[in-house]
Amino acid sequence: MKQKFNIITSTCVPLSLENVDTDQIIPARFLKATDKKGFGENLFRDWRYDKQGNKIESFVLNDPTYSGQILVAGKNFGSGSSREHAAWAIADYGFRVVVSSFFADIHKNNELNNFVLPVVVSEPFLAELFDSIFADPKTEVEVNLPAQTITNKATGKSEDELLGRTLWLVTTLGAEGALVRGADGTEVRIPPAPPANVTDPTGAGDAHRAG
Repeated sequence: MKQKFNIITSTCVPLSLENVDTDQIIPARFLKATDKKGFGENLFRDWRYDKQGNKIESFVLNDPTYSGQILVAGKNFGSGSSREHAAWAIADYGFRVVVSSFFADIHKNNELNNFVLPVVVSEPFLAELFDSIFADPKTEVEVNLPAQTITNKATGKSEDELLGRTLWLVTTLGAEGALVRGADGTEVRIPPAPPANVTDPTGAGDAHRAG
């Protein structure tokens, strides 16, 4: 079970690709399982392994230089089909936070439902964060939910509004779901997702929504 966090400080895994869709995050052929456990093994499967099942050493998840609980991704992350399995794979792999300059709306909600925090930053902040990580893979990022900030500790620069220029801000994220606060102070809890009941194991019937 994922543990609640208020502040997380971690090194990052940089995925500097734009328009990463849910079929790239978890290919449709792996959607038959109904248990969320084990999906992390096939996160970015077709980029991590060749057709013979050998690791593609050049892919960032196979590069021991980079590790951490924060995935930093290019613009328009999670576009394509609405499959929640993509969020399952990200969570099961061990990521607690995904940073990008834009998320597809459905995928963003799926991440929240699976205790992964999608953090939207400006494009200049994202570009500088990639530069920091590539220059020093030990660069840490702090995500502070109470303060509503994300900080690149290599530069000291921060941005706020963690869900990205919206009225709603996450204040806690844990096994009981996400608690979000409106600009007027109203609080609403997003409950965790119910147990999976996969009715379309091929993924062919996924509703498509591009980011």
